Amino acid sequence: MSEISDFTAHINGFYKKTAVEQLLILAWFTEARQQKASFDGAHLRNCFKEVGAAAPDMSVYLPRMATKKPPQIVKEKGSYRLSGVVRRELDKRYGGNANTITITKALADLPASLPDMTERAFLSEALSCYKVKAYRASIVMVWNLAYDHLIRWVMADGDRLNKLNEAISTQYAKKAVEVRELEHFEWLKESELIELLFKTRILDKTMVQTLKDKLGRRNLAAHPSTLHITQFQADEAIHDLVNNVILRLK
Repeated sequence: MSEISDFTAHINGFYKKTAVEQLLILAWFTEARQQKASFDGAHLRNCFKEVGAAAPDMSVYLPRMATKKPPQIVKEKGSYRLSGVVRRELDKRYGGNANTITITKALADLPASLPDMTERAFLSEALSCYKVKAYRASIVMVWNLAYDHLIRWVMADGDRLNKLNEAISTQYAKKAVEVRELEHFEWLKESELIELLFKTRILDKTMVQTLKDKLGRRNLAAHPSTLHITQFQADEAIHDLVNNVILRLK
């Protein structure tokens, strides 16, 4: 399912709305989620086609909406944009603030960097949680994604894996652990692995600190408590894990 199809699927009664209502929603998606400065009839027809809805006659609807009092859209150099009033109303309804757009786009752009299907499954759940403002769950799922990406990155290089196993035999001799398969990482606590990767200089201090901070944030989000997890906390955690861990480990 494409991002725009997923978006409309979560809008209650989208396919029962009027053509104008559907058009405005798809125009908002174009501006807020795809971050395009404007749209035209051809682009919106493609949007309607992608979500499986019948497109109205753009040559009739768009000029009519631009000349309405007050206008719903504004014409500029052969294309259109939402009027300020309509854009702000739709922002409130569908979560179009700047941080939401940035984080949603960052998550939506990740699949190209994630060839593994397990990681893509974590990403899909993280994006779904964030879109419905389940911030605790989105922090947990993005941590799962980042940690899974980390261990696969370690496994992908024999030298890194050998260094890790040497450190395990020294630091945790009683565990009698040797990591050779992904499942073997379960023998180590997340905090233990992060510390070992720092001691072996497989990871630098900055990334290790990021991982430690975000592991702490994950623990706060995952464990039952009366602590309120805000969008700001989720945004900060997701931004850090995506940009300073996932995209750096290639």
